[in-house]
Amino acid sequence: MQSTAVAKHFHRMDDFHSQTKRETERNTMVTNSMVTKTTTFGGALFVGIGLLGFIAPGFMGMHLSAAHNLLLLFSGALAIYFGLMATQAAGRTFCLVFGAVYGLLGLVGFVAGGTDYTIFPGALVLGAMDHLAHLILGVIFVAVGWIQKPALATPPAR
Repeated sequence: MQSTAVAKHFHRMDDFHSQTKRETERNTMVTNSMVTKTTTFGGALFVGIGLLGFIAPGFMGMHLSAAHNLLLLFSGALAIYFGLMATQAAGRTFCLVFGAVYGLLGLVGFVAGGTDYTIFPGALVLGAMDHLAHLILGVIFVAVGWIQKPALATPPAR
């Protein structure tokens, strides 16, 4: 009788440890996922273009003013953070939100602004190449966030 109680106690401890292990696995970063690679590479791309914009403001026909470059650097740093430090769920959410914002910026630029869309006069002017880049990057980030499976809210049943 006593050995049965001891066995049940150890079985409950095993259940507790396996549940804790599953929660830890669900909340740790997976470094080889599509979200991680996209946010990290995309962030590095944004940082690179932001830095390049200070040297060549007309790079590829874009309007890379100081304000635009600072926004690119901030966006890139944020993307790299979510790629390297955040959980899969946070990275997926970042991709969806970031992609939607950039995609809408590109779409609004084409619809409302045409070739020269002034957001802040003299500081932030976007052209057709800017709109195209925003639209393409927005689509990529949203697609990656959409394709990646969402994290499970509850552990799977046994």
